[in-house]
Amino acid sequence: MNRVPYSPDHDLSGVNSLEELKAMAVACTRCGLRSGCSGVVFGEGNPEARLMLIGEGPGADEDRMGRPFVGKAGQLLDKILEAAGLERFTHTYIANVVKCRPPGNRVPRPDEAARCLPWLYRQIELVSPGIIVLLGSTALQNLIDPAARITEMRGRWLVSKSGIKIMPTYHPAALLRDVSKKRPVWEDFQKVRDEYRKIMNS
Repeated sequence: MNRVPYSPDHDLSGVNSLEELKAMAVACTRCGLRSGCSGVVFGEGNPEARLMLIGEGPGADEDRMGRPFVGKAGQLLDKILEAAGLERFTHTYIANVVKCRPPGNRVPRPDEAARCLPWLYRQIELVSPGIIVLLGSTALQNLIDPAARITEMRGRWLVSKSGIKIMPTYHPAALLRDVSKKRPVWEDFQKVRDEYRKIMNS
């Protein structure tokens, strides 16, 4: 993954639990997003999950409830997971590139994402998943390549330096705008399901 270097004042390598990391993230004011949202949406799920899902950032519903993927896109994601035989709180851990809602649900700016990514990278290290699903362009461009296009990369397995298998696919919100994307996402999640079963049976 396209790791953003930690600045000296934001080295999280000594944080050894998600609970401790969350407590620190809740107090973060490293970018302007914190002042314009209700609170930090850290992430949730099984801390020992072998499957991690990464989206863009909280929307209005997520900001209000303090949980990721609880709006219409999140409800659709739950249905996709269920159809694949996966349950979000049992089989997955879900987080976002940025943990505070950008104004008007706009795409996070590169500087905002860069300041927030150390939290996400430490989450990945602590969860230690075997598979990561990148939901949408923002996740793909911030974790893999700023020039990457989700239309070209979705459905293709990538592998991180540490051996994590990575599947980019469309964000569930894109499916709500364009139903023609539902079939490709379902095909991607079938690949994820099959790889997940291999990992669990190995």
